[in-house]
Amino acid sequence: MRAKRLFASLAILFCTLAVAPALAADEPAASPSATPSPVPTPTPPPTEHAPPASVTIIGAKEAHGTLGRDVRSAANEDMGHIVDVIVDRSGTVRAAVIDFGGFLGVGSRKIAVDWNALRFGRVADKSDAVTLELTKDQVKAAPEYKEGSSIVVLGASGTLEPLQFDDQ
Repeated sequence: MRAKRLFASLAILFCTLAVAPALAADEPAASPSATPSPVPTPTPPPTEHAPPASVTIIGAKEAHGTLGRDVRSAANEDMGHIVDVIVDRSGTVRAAVIDFGGFLGVGSRKIAVDWNALRFGRVADKSDAVTLELTKDQVKAAPEYKEGSSIVVLGASGTLEPLQFDDQ
């Protein structure tokens, strides 16, 4: 209880100190002979304004989120879904972590695949899958991704043809 009173007293004191200069500015000036001259308050340095942020507009058909997106092989096999993205210290995307195998999270494991092994060309909405340029057998043989350990990234096989984009 004593701490609450002390806190309340300090709060009232700080509020009074904060409001006093504003109240003094609103009062009419008294005659110079009646009151001592006020102590000049230093003017604060001009605040530097941050430059405006840059703005980029990306069309709805031009980009989509990747986390949670299903991943399928070129043969349309279920390869799991993207659960994380690995970036290096410069911020460059290096790999995607895919939760592969299992049923309802049981028996699944995470693997890291090279970002360049993923194809996003036919992704129009959240229900569309990303294509992985690896076979199911290659992914099964990949070492498991474990956060905090060295990352073994499974690379692309180079067998997929470039996707043709529709101009819509």
